[in-house]
Amino acid sequence: MKVDGGCHCGFIKYEAEVDPEKVMICHCTDCQTLSGSAFRTVLPVPKERFRMLSGQPKIYVKIAESGSKRAQAFCPECGTPIYASAVSDPPSFNVRVGTLRQRAELPPKAQFWCRSALGWVMDAAPKQSLHQRGAGT
Repeated sequence: MKVDGGCHCGFIKYEAEVDPEKVMICHCTDCQTLSGSAFRTVLPVPKERFRMLSGQPKIYVKIAESGSKRAQAFCPECGTPIYASAVSDPPSFNVRVGTLRQRAELPPKAQFWCRSALGWVMDAAPKQSLHQRGAGT
């Protein structure tokens, strides 16, 4: 499936060819902290199927508890997380599904690091329209 995406401000734009069956939710504590949320939805994309169209992401290198290093790529202008990868010569990029224009067509197929999942995630609150209550971002 051909997809395209980018950051919130439009500085970063990319396109990729993806396998929709590989969309995953990660509940690790790094993803919780780096996303500012309870989990992160990712899609691994082989390096040869990912192409930056505009902008250059800033890279932050995160060292995991295991000692492995992961490059966290984000927009230097608005801070939108774009992908994570190995630090040198990455074979693939774990693209952040929220940055894809086609995100509604890419439901997760698996979840991992579930032992770190927040207890309330699986029993999320009922849906309601925040716009009707006057809330906004």
